[in-house]
Amino acid sequence: MENPFKKILNHEEVPKLLRDKVMNDVAMIKLTIDVADLFVVKYPKTIEDIVDGISTPQKHKEEENENDDENENNKEE
Repeated sequence: MENPFKKILNHEEVPKLLRDKVMNDVAMIKLTIDVADLFVVKYPKTIEDIVDGISTPQKHKEEENENDDENENNKEE
């Protein structure tokens, strides 16, 4: 394949076909990055937030039960 940059430097104008190809490649790279970000970063973070949200009320209930037990033990003494 011929070096397209030599054509650019000689004519100082980008051929439309080459410009379209480069822009399509850039768009594909951006799309790939967005998809990777979605599945590698955002999806696991969402799952983590959901799990933390489910376990947090349970932790609060357990702490309340422990506090109630301690209060009852202090009253009995």
